[in-house]
Amino acid sequence: MAHIEPLPADTTPELQEDFAIFEQILGFVPNSLLTMQRMPKMVKGFGELTKGVMDPDGAVDLGFMRLIAHFASRAAGCQYCEAHSLVAAKIHGIEQEKLDAIWIYQTSPLYSEAERVALDFALAAGAVPNDVDDQLMSRMKEHWSEDQIVQILGAVCLYGFLNRWNDSMATDLEDSPRQVGEKLLAQGGWTGGKHV
Repeated sequence: MAHIEPLPADTTPELQEDFAIFEQILGFVPNSLLTMQRMPKMVKGFGELTKGVMDPDGAVDLGFMRLIAHFASRAAGCQYCEAHSLVAAKIHGIEQEKLDAIWIYQTSPLYSEAERVALDFALAAGAVPNDVDDQLMSRMKEHWSEDQIVQILGAVCLYGFLNRWNDSMATDLEDSPRQVGEKLLAQGGWTGGKHV
């Protein structure tokens, strides 16, 4: 059960455009933002950061950026964000077959070597303490441009905020991410934890 209950989306009318950003990303307004709306400037700031990191004109595919977010959240242990990021990945074009292979990304032919390295990077960058070293960064630079690395790390950092927010608040999972967790993530030990 959430430590602070989400407010209805219409509680703060000036946030409707901000909430629309997340309806496009997830298909709904997440409980995290419905709780956060008690501080409207935080929602607006987070929305701007999200638009900057998840830029459709950026250097990295938006669906893959959601997989980066998933692996960063996995490293942080935030089961709320692990499930949310996979809902967003599918909405942004990642095929179900590839999502189904998420636990075997290191060996699955559905993942390229560049993707494997970037997902390893997301796990290392999302870990506390941070586990990015010179060798991993060298591997990243073999496959990704500096602009792409900056955008990838932006997704890790964006979700770092969300991981802390949602685990501290024990944000309740909505139906669609809970279903993704139960169907796909439970295979790797996901339970929903404090979020169900």
